[in-house]
Amino acid sequence: MDISQLQAQALKLLQQLIETQSFSSEEEGTASLLENWFSDREIPFFRSGNNVWAVNKSFNKEKPTLLLNSHHDTVKPNSAYTRNPFKASVEDGKLFGLGSNDAGGCLVSLLATFTWFFKEEGLKYNLLFAGTAEEETNGKNGIASLLPLIPKIDVAIVGEPTLMQMAVAEKGLVVFDAKVKGTASHAAHPNNDSAIYKCIEVLDWFKNYKFDKVSEALGEVKLTVTQINAGSQHNVVPASVDLVLDVRVNDKYTNAEVAEILEKEAPVDELKPRSLRLNSSSIPKNHPLVMAGSALGMKSYGSPTLSDQAMLSCPSLKLGPGDSTRSHSADEFIYVKEIEEGIEKYINLLNKALK
Repeated sequence: MDISQLQAQALKLLQQLIETQSFSSEEEGTASLLENWFSDREIPFFRSGNNVWAVNKSFNKEKPTLLLNSHHDTVKPNSAYTRNPFKASVEDGKLFGLGSNDAGGCLVSLLATFTWFFKEEGLKYNLLFAGTAEEETNGKNGIASLLPLIPKIDVAIVGEPTLMQMAVAEKGLVVFDAKVKGTASHAAHPNNDSAIYKCIEVLDWFKNYKFDKVSEALGEVKLTVTQINAGSQHNVVPASVDLVLDVRVNDKYTNAEVAEILEKEAPVDELKPRSLRLNSSSIPKNHPLVMAGSALGMKSYGSPTLSDQAMLSCPSLKLGPGDSTRSHSADEFIYVKEIEEGIEKYINLLNKALK
């Protein structure tokens, strides 16, 4: 098979994926499409829930393993759509449809790349492809459920739309619930312990707080108050104010370290992280994948957005066709040319890094 045939088949698969509803935790149909791809090419595969994976033909336990991963779930279409989100249509070189850009283009490009190398012998790394579920919701039945079942991973390429530039680091995420307490009272009476007024200083503290360590790739840790809730009626001063903090963590801290610092320093009465599992991720600049990408003219950067990289404990590179700014947008699309070039660039990258 030549590369143009593979590109055409990948595009056809993406059109089928778009036209098969696959909201997070409802990916049964798209998982079956991935199974069909492998069956049609006589490639052995495995499935757990809605996660589908396969290893290359000459898999050798003595070699390190490179994971090629992207997700086949989607968010729900927003109300601003003017097109049928489940209709895969090509116009002016653009393939429209829900999940086309995030992350269907990456998924089929990585799958085509895995298929290209499936029978090849003498690679420095084993290849493991995984099309995973529940990425959009960080669900428990996505890649996290797959990791105990698949071979040990030494490095990963996670397919997300990056315009085929290398995200060599990605911020982690911790969401905190915080509470500022005061004294409840009738609004008509004096109250020097109003939780709402105390919250003014608390918000100012969060607005101006800076973590000491700054990352070369990811910059500062970003702390944002995103929700505030208090009170039930106009004439009652509430006893407390509830806050929600969104903290994007750079690769200089673990999520646990950030939680420890804020729990010690933040001027609130209660502060509790919802989860510490979505840590930052990175890959060394001198890793063969990064060096190969640089040699091919790919630029590197640090990504502020979250992906399944957060679930991996190995070095990982986020890389894929499409543009992150189109993700979750109305009338989502990806250029057909981006998919074709994505497959070529993935193949060229692995040819340089794995041979």
